[in-house]
Order: sequence, then C-alpha cells, then structure tokens
Amino acid sequence: MDIPPPPGPQQPPPGGAPQPGPYQPYETYPGSYAQPGGYPGGPAGPPYQAWPGGYQPYVQPPVNGLAIASLVLGILCFVPGLGLVLGAVGLSQINRRGERGRGMAIAGIVLSSLGLMVLALGLIGILVGDDRDGGGSAGGGPGGEEVTFSLDVGECFDTQGRSLEGLAYDVDRVPCSGAHDGEVFANFTLPGGPWPGEKRLDATADDKCFALRRGYAMDSWALPADSDVYHFSPSRESWDYGDREITCLFGNADATGRLTGPLRNDEGSLDADQTAYLKALRATEEALENPPEEEYVEDDLPGHRRWAREVAAALGDQERALRDHRWPTRAADAIAAELRAVKAARTQWDKAAEATDADTFYEAYGAADEAYADREQIPARKALGLVVTPPEREDGGEGEEGGSGGTGGSGSGSGGAGTAI
Repeated sequence: MDIPPPPGPQQPPPGGAPQPGPYQPYETYPGSYAQPGGYPGGPAGPPYQAWPGGYQPYVQPPVNGLAIASLVLGILCFVPGLGLVLGAVGLSQINRRGERGRGMAIAGIVLSSLGLMVLALGLIGILVGDDRDGGGSAGGGPGGEEVTFSLDVGECFDTQGRSLEGLAYDVDRVPCSGAHDGEVFANFTLPGGPWPGEKRLDATADDKCFALRRGYAMDSWALPADSDVYHFSPSRESWDYGDREITCLFGNADATGRLTGPLRNDEGSLDADQTAYLKALRATEEALENPPEEEYVEDDLPGHRRWAREVAAALGDQERALRDHRWPTRAADAIAAELRAVKAARTQWDKAAEATDADTFYEAYGAADEAYADREQIPARKALGLVVTPPEREDGGEGEEGGSGGTGGSGSGSGGAGTAI
C-alpha cells in the first residue's frame, strides 16, 4: 500500500484543517529514512556543505623586476640604452602577466631616452670639435677672435695659457705685426696607422719642422736670437678620431715669452737676387747644422770625416750657384770675393775629410773657419739689401758660414683636434 508523505511546514495536514499552535514535529513513519542534521519539523534533505577549497585571501601580483631595473638605470643615467630596453621588455611582461610596475617601466623608458639624447648630443659635440681641430679652417679676423685648429701658414696666434708647451685646446688668432705667442710656418699630414707613441711622434715632428722652416724664413740672419721652433701635434685621443696634422711654428725660446713681429721672409717677400743668394747658402747651412753626435773628433773620427765630406760637397754646390747666377752690378764684386772664400773653405774641408788623426782634422777645420765665416757674407748681403748682422752663435761669437740663425731645438704642444683637443 502507498504511504502518504508526511506533511511538511508548507503542506496542510490531511483534511485541510489548520494545525493549531506552533509547529510540532511529525512522527516518523515506520520505515522512513531520517536525515541527520535536518531542521526540526522540516523535510528531510542533505545539509549545506562547505566549499572544498575554502575562501582564499586576496594576494597582490608581484612588481616586475625589469621595470625596477629600468627605473634605477634611468634615474642614475647609467647605461641609458640598457635602461630603455629593460623598460620596454618589462612593460610587455606587465601587460602579459598582469604584474605591477607599469609606472616604473614607463618612467624608466622616459629617463633612459633622455639620457640617450644627452649622450648623443655630447658625442656629436666631441666629434664636431675634433673634426674642426683636425682639419677645419681657422676663421675670423684680427683682434683676438677665437679660432680652432688647424691654423694656416702665416697666421699668428696667442695660446689660452700663454705657453707653447703642453696641451693646446684652442688659440686666438692675432695680427703678426703685434706681440704674439706663435707664428705658423708649415703644416703637414702624417700617414695613417696605429698610434706611434708620443716620443716617436715628437721626433718626427721636430725633424720635419726644423727642415721646413727655411721655406718660410729663408734668411736665418733675419730671425730673432730668442726665436725657436715648436710644433702642435695630435694627442693620443685626437689620433683615435683621425687627427694626423702637424703644425710647425716659430715661438720664443722661452715657451712663455712672445714674438714681437712677423718672421716671414720667403720668395714672396724677397726679390730674385735675394732669393738666389739665400738658396745658394741653404745646402751649406743644412750640412753645418748636422754634425756627428759625438762632439769631440777623438771619439768619432770616421763620423767627423763623413761630415767634412758633406760640408765640402755643399760648399761646392754653393760655389756653382753663386757663379751661375747673373748678379746686379752693385753686388758683382762682393759675390766674387765670397766665391774665393767659399773655394778656399771647400779645400780645407776636403783636407779634413782625409784626416788620419784628430789633430789633422782640427787643423783643417780651423783653416776652413778662418777662410769662410759669417764676416765673408756681410759685403754681399749689404749689396743685396739683406740683414747684415750675424746671428749669435751658441759659443757667443761668429761661427762657420751657415748656422741656424736664431733657431735652436724644438718644443712641442698637442692639439687635437685638435690635440688641438
């Protein structure tokens, strides 16, 4: 037989009559299944069960490490390129993973970009400055306008530190007619290649500049006694940027002293007869300026004999040049007298070249000096309108014909770009 279900709180009891009073639990029918945990008087059913995993606390996502690194590099302006890359990668990771640090990544990108711009502008400034130092033309005019290397031949200038020694970063071009620190007489370019070293570079510049000075100042007697040869050469840094130019210049023998007027006396400022006379002297002057390293004949007789042969050959060239030129009447007698003196000196230098001992060499050397010294040039110089005051020699008196005039050793400055730098 069918057993009717027990009435619940939502169902009226059988017969439809209302149940007086509070709800009372119904008796359980025999055989019915009582659900444990049911509500009193309620229908049997399973209780509510807790969510198996329980409620988890809210955890914030981590901050992206690349964003932090990008911000730090951007603030410190340290390796801005790396900071920019880290910021971009970090921003991508944040968007993909939902991490925090978006603001830091953006700030790192902005600061690193600014750092790259500053770095780029600085490099451009260095490159432009080195390029002007190494080969830009000097502009401006008289009156102390600042210029950059290189200076042109014939220009005069003042250094920033009033010295021709050490590093020179820039100079001020000034008129040669007034006081000035230096006067450029030659420029030349070295071949490319690795850095040769400061000593080798200075030796090359010294030798080349000393040889080139006669093309600018043909009459060594016209140079002031306190003048000397200097040069500006590339620094180690400017060499790496392609600077290869050497600037040769005259300055005061005291590196902090000054010149007081122009020193140029070349073919452009001399007449044909003056030029011919000074060219005839050049070979002999150059030979006399290059004696053996050993000062005393006893220490190197073979070396002194070779030197004597070179001087004798130069005197022979001078004799032919003086004889072959057609001199003006006013200078003919003086040139003839000098020719006789040159021939006599050449004979003595030939004897010195054949000397078998130091005493014989000294004897021939003294006779050559007596035959042709500075005084034998004075009549011809006076007739041609050249300087007639012999230069002071290192020994304080007159020496052999030739000599270097007022020039002595050489100093050096560096520019870089100029070492002009």
